[in-house]
Amino acid sequence: MLELVIGLLVAAGVGRYIFKGYTATGVLLTGGIILLAITAALGKDVLPAGVTSTGNPLTDVFEYIKYLLMYRAGGLGMMIMMLCGFAAYMTKIGANDMVVMMASRPLRFIKSPYVLMVATYFVACLMSLAVSSATGLGVLLMATLFPLMVNMGISRGAAAAICASPAAIILSPTSGDVVVAAESAGMELIDFAFKTTLPISIVAIIGMAAAHFFWQRYLDDKEGVVHERLDVSELEVNAPKFFCILPFTPIIGVLLFSGKLFPQLHIVTILVICMFLAAIIELVRHRGESSKVFDGLDAAYKGMADAFSGVVMLLISAGVFAQGLKSVGFIDNLLHLAEVAGAGGIFLMILLVAITAIAAITTGSGNAPFYAFVELIPSLAAKMGINPAYLVIPMLQASNLGRTISPVSGVVVACSGMAKLSPFEVVKRTSVPVLVGIIIVIVATQIMVPTAV
Repeated sequence: MLELVIGLLVAAGVGRYIFKGYTATGVLLTGGIILLAITAALGKDVLPAGVTSTGNPLTDVFEYIKYLLMYRAGGLGMMIMMLCGFAAYMTKIGANDMVVMMASRPLRFIKSPYVLMVATYFVACLMSLAVSSATGLGVLLMATLFPLMVNMGISRGAAAAICASPAAIILSPTSGDVVVAAESAGMELIDFAFKTTLPISIVAIIGMAAAHFFWQRYLDDKEGVVHERLDVSELEVNAPKFFCILPFTPIIGVLLFSGKLFPQLHIVTILVICMFLAAIIELVRHRGESSKVFDGLDAAYKGMADAFSGVVMLLISAGVFAQGLKSVGFIDNLLHLAEVAGAGGIFLMILLVAITAIAAITTGSGNAPFYAFVELIPSLAAKMGINPAYLVIPMLQASNLGRTISPVSGVVVACSGMAKLSPFEVVKRTSVPVLVGIIIVIVATQIMVPTAV
């Protein structure tokens, strides 16, 4: 229990200073270093299994920071920087303004920005079938749909919340956590994914869409947000009309190069191809004046640099904090609470949902808590005579829902950073829809999934 108390105290301190206006990057990094130092003092392993120790627990603290700088800046960080650079390039060449001009024609018939917001949410949820990474999807939506939503009169907070929310509910039947869940539930993947999980997911998405509609409107009214659609007549767009397609080429590329129609390509590779094609089109458009093409690409490079300082470093700090919570024993103590729980049926299911969601919120990871906790299910279900699927499905959804209201999760940090908002502002915007989603998942599971074996 000491580790649980330590984790809660440090997390409370981190939250307090961020709420007071301190930079989240510095506060999270400091909190993570403190937790890792306490871990070293307690004689526990500071580093995860895949990272080689330096031989000294204290230097291992900084070794992990180095590991994240190399791993996240070169992997997820590079993807974020490329997407931000691509978005900056689209703005520079006028493609984003052309999207606004073209979209304003059919969308002008939708008077309410919140109806438009909900429609965008459904489109984003469908995109989660193609992009399995919550952070990757969120960043992709921020680079493509976020500017469109804001320019069509949706507040920045509401638009960022929509971009952070689609992966909160599992839709993809072939994602790794669904495969693991099906195995733990003792069911065939097709039956588990399509006959059991998918109907619950669809109901939850509809409920969350309704919650977004009312909650975002309430917050906008409370904050006095004035919805002003961009007057397209004021836009001076010198780009051709077909440029409206360019900002969406990454989405098209993800769908085409998914391994079904064409070879599967990494999102960064797709972005490089998209920027290359846009540069070629710009070169033709400017009749071979390469200086104008290079000026446009400079805007992309500057956008990448801004993303590193504003988003990637925040992700690294959040990763250090999450590792601190794990290594100090915070997660192990949460697991112990589930093991000693003597409740049955609905109460056990709710307890596991709560523990999984809390772990996801504190660590910022959806997969890690679920993979750790799902190992308990077969033995717990066998001891209590409960259908494993009855426990697995809500845990599966709760891990992803919890991540969506975590101020240290990759998707929230990335979306808030790109929107120039506090992570807590995005969490506030997603909190009620996520709560509605959790309630719907629990109720739908109770109705649709038999409790007993």
